[in-house]
Amino acid sequence: MEHLISLFFRSIFVDNMIFAFFLGMCSFLAVSKNVKTSLGLGAAVTFVLVVTVPVDYLLQTKVLDPLGLSYLSFILFIAVIAGIVQIVEMVVENYSPSLYSSLGIFLPLIAVNCAIMGASLFMQQRINMDPASSQYIGDVWDAIVYAFGSGLGWMLAITAMGAIREKMQYSEVPKPLQGLGITFITVGLMAMAMMCFSGLKI
Repeated sequence: MEHLISLFFRSIFVDNMIFAFFLGMCSFLAVSKNVKTSLGLGAAVTFVLVVTVPVDYLLQTKVLDPLGLSYLSFILFIAVIAGIVQIVEMVVENYSPSLYSSLGIFLPLIAVNCAIMGASLFMQQRINMDPASSQYIGDVWDAIVYAFGSGLGWMLAITAMGAIREKMQYSEVPKPLQGLGITFITVGLMAMAMMCFSGLKI
């Protein structure tokens, strides 16, 4: 239980997909203009991670490794991600058309969001880690907890950015920094702030 708690909080704060690895930056920068849209995309990414990472874990450990086909993992991971994203897109379109229209092209682009693929590849690396490590993924529950934590970390980052950018609309930003300039500076400052967690033994 302690290992799961450690893995969960570490994946949110220490190994944050945005602030530690800068994965998924394209949709992060494009969609984080307001809290509602940011929260919607963050929830979609979290759901896709929670489904795809455990499925990829089972594929890796139960199919590919026993058959000596580990070299096919990259292709199979992509296929799993694309299939789950297609399902999410259909659900969002049917049950929340307003969110679907506000997310626009970035909802189907979750399939190529490098944070999703990165989580599966990091999971693959962590299978081979020392079992005593707080990052070790030893069973499907570890994979689920890691995926959920990674998704929450990504959602936390994009929602916080959305809130800041909403406030920035009423701020006097110097003209040369308006738009993506001040956004990049803000992301850098947020990443530096998140680095304070890296020294903690979670």
